[in-house]
Amino acid sequence: MHRRFIASLLNEYVPGNPEEQENKSKMLDFLSRESNCFERSCQEGHFTGSCWLENFQENAALLTHHKKFKSWLQLGGHADGDSDLLRVAQKEALEESGLSVEPVINKIFDISVHFIPSYEDVGQHYHYDVRFYLRATEDKPFVVSEESYDLKWVNREDQLPDNPEVKRMFQKWRKLKESGVDTL
Repeated sequence: MHRRFIASLLNEYVPGNPEEQENKSKMLDFLSRESNCFERSCQEGHFTGSCWLENFQENAALLTHHKKFKSWLQLGGHADGDSDLLRVAQKEALEESGLSVEPVINKIFDISVHFIPSYEDVGQHYHYDVRFYLRATEDKPFVVSEESYDLKWVNREDQLPDNPEVKRMFQKWRKLKESGVDTL
C-alpha cells in the first residue's frame, strides 16, 4: 500500500529545477523495479526519509553537523523497510534532535538522489532521499545525538553551509515563509 502512496506523492511532486526532475524520474524508476528499495540490503541504494525541520516559533530551521558526512545537512535517515517515508522522516527527526515533530504539509518538500561512497563495511550506493517539511510541536531545546557533532538553528538571515541541496531547501522555505503560505 505505502509503495503506491510514495509513488503517488512522487507523481504529484512538481520539481523546481531540471536536477529535481531527473531525480524524480530516477526515484519512480527505482521504486518500480526494486522490490527491496526501502532496505539497506539493496546494493544499488535505498530510499531515505529526511526533513526540513522548522522550530516551534516558525522562524528557524534545524541542521545537523553529520559525523559520517562531515557536513551540515537536514535531519533524516534510513527507511529500514518502512515505506512510509513521512513517518521515517518524523522518527529520524525525533531520534536526531529529541524534538517531537509534525508535518507542516503532507506533500514532498524536496527530493535528491545522491551517491554515498564506501564507508567502513558498507559499499558505495545511492540514497533516494524524500524530504518533508516538518515543525517542532513544542518550544524546547534540542538534544545532539551520537550521529552528529552538533545541531544548530538557522534563521532566514543566517549564512548557510556550502551545500547546494541545503541552500535549495532553505530557499524554498524562505519563499514559503515570505509568502505567508505553508503550501507548495
